[in-house]
Amino acid sequence: MVTTLLDDTNPAPDKSPATPLDALFFKSRNVIVAGEINDKLAQKTVTHLLALAEDSDDPINLYISSPGGHVESGDMVHDMIKFIRPKVRTIGSGWVASAGALIFVGAARENRYCLPNTRFLLHQPSGGIGGSASDMQIQADQIMLMRERFDHLFAAATGQTPEQIRADTQRDFWLNTAQALDYGLLGSVIQSVDQLG
Repeated sequence: MVTTLLDDTNPAPDKSPATPLDALFFKSRNVIVAGEINDKLAQKTVTHLLALAEDSDDPINLYISSPGGHVESGDMVHDMIKFIRPKVRTIGSGWVASAGALIFVGAARENRYCLPNTRFLLHQPSGGIGGSASDMQIQADQIMLMRERFDHLFAAATGQTPEQIRADTQRDFWLNTAQALDYGLLGSVIQSVDQLG
């Protein structure tokens, strides 16, 4: 779904025709994931990816600058990157953290790019636990299962072992571009769109 601009003559952006800017942006085959990852952002991103995949098999550029957010919303976008036919290139800018990093590694390593000043953050899942004692135990068990899944997912994406991922993400694990390259999180640092493969 392409977002339109809101003004006095266009009060319902989701139901109005696309503006020339929207049409040009869609034609560019670029998708932007910026800010907190939540269900609304994930739904917009996945809708945009599906529409572009329906339009053609040409590559899609997905730009990410995010502090992270809701894990399952990140999972939705991560899985859709792998699901659709067109190649998706993820391009980090600013920071790619937590659920943002989960989306970032949805692309194959050779299709993961970032701009020079990008920072990356990996960490173990966390969540607020509350309710009855039995419910809190269920929530804690689910967080541990998510942790194990993350360890294996990021291991497969980087070439590290699950044990190494677990050790590194006991606390916030920040990486600059050179460290992200060495770690296997990143494929290339680029300075220009002309450097996209």
